[in-house]
Amino acid sequence: MATTSQSLQAGVAVTDITPPVGYRMCGYFNERLSTGVLNPLHAKALVLRQGDTRAALVFCDIIGISADVSQRARQQAQRETGIPPENILLAGTHSHTGPLYFDALRDYFHEKAVAQQGKDPYEVRDYPSELVAGIVKAVTQADARLRPVQAEAGVAQQQGLSFNRRFHMTDGTVRFNPGLLNPDIVRPAGPIDPGVGVVFFREANGRDTFASLVNFALHLDTTGGTLYAADYPYFIEQNLRGKFGKDFTLLFGTGTCGDINHFDVMTKDIRKPAVIGATLAGTIAAARAKAIAKPSLAVRRAVVEVPRQKFTAAEIAQAKKDMDKIATAEMSFLDQVRTYKIVDIQSRRGATIPLEVQVFRLSDEVAVVGLPGEVFVEHGLAIKKASPFPVTLVIELCQDDVAYVPTKKAFAEGSYETVNSRVAPGGGEMMTETAIRLLKELGT
Repeated sequence: MATTSQSLQAGVAVTDITPPVGYRMCGYFNERLSTGVLNPLHAKALVLRQGDTRAALVFCDIIGISADVSQRARQQAQRETGIPPENILLAGTHSHTGPLYFDALRDYFHEKAVAQQGKDPYEVRDYPSELVAGIVKAVTQADARLRPVQAEAGVAQQQGLSFNRRFHMTDGTVRFNPGLLNPDIVRPAGPIDPGVGVVFFREANGRDTFASLVNFALHLDTTGGTLYAADYPYFIEQNLRGKFGKDFTLLFGTGTCGDINHFDVMTKDIRKPAVIGATLAGTIAAARAKAIAKPSLAVRRAVVEVPRQKFTAAEIAQAKKDMDKIATAEMSFLDQVRTYKIVDIQSRRGATIPLEVQVFRLSDEVAVVGLPGEVFVEHGLAIKKASPFPVTLVIELCQDDVAYVPTKKAFAEGSYETVNSRVAPGGGEMMTETAIRLLKELGT
């Protein structure tokens, strides 16, 4: 464990992970081919060191990190830098305008193309391997740029941008995204998390801010279309560069937003990504950040085996047949989601799904939590409430994209997120309890 007498070092690097134009895009259930680049997709690495303790956090402008890419990238990064794999956090920002490079839907489209054309014309390159290389390059370059830094951290509040997307309806059901101004809406079925966690990294002279780690719970589905784009974090960075300089790097860790969207269905006001980015940038720039006077870098991790959903052989066989009905009018939307989920979950062997939880302590007041999957906001709020660290950043979609991680309450209510979940009810609570335990271990 690092001692507070040693200075904190940090290095940042950015690599381009934009796929070739024409590659399939992720985020929806239809086959969508990219037609260009609105703004490039990046892997952004932050490497930290204090004494003998080293850690890396990497944020990628993609829907999520597959388990295969995560394992390969962490192992290769260790070989290049010596940073232990368990001290490396890999996160997807969850942009819906990035590549579809894994899961059952990708496999279905790929195999269909090969069967019909003898090859897949949309996967002309091995993108997963390119992604691994981009991540490793970012970590290696950031490690080479380590130098003493001053860090400041705090939590600002942001209202008016994030909204719980699940609603109690007059018929007694709970629905996600029930439509703008739907008269049958009774009330939201859950809260939001307005906290914006920020950690600024300044040069040792204390004057030049070269990077900031930012955490906010809001789904990255504000752009759409067929152009590659990093969604609203791109605009956060562009606006902050106006304050901190053109070389400033934003490291955006998406908060627990499995049930959070960017529009209020009670109004007609749908905020554009540029507006969201500019608003958050203003909040971040004005945040009251406190200097980390005594850094004490340390990392803890644990893997919790949560039960996965189970299906009969007949259900699995039927789902495989019904994949042809995805993105058609032959099947309801939720039935399409369930079909895709049943097929996708077969790639996970065994009765459980390993959920890796990581906690990075920066000081006795600042910690970062990494969780896999699209985590419901209630889990993130519970972790923050129980954390002994006043500034606790909780980042989702780390290490493995296991789809939605709802609460027990949400499973009982139903609707899209629970239909699209791979974990059994209670798995999210098990993960949350593990994160709290690790935080308390590091907080003592």
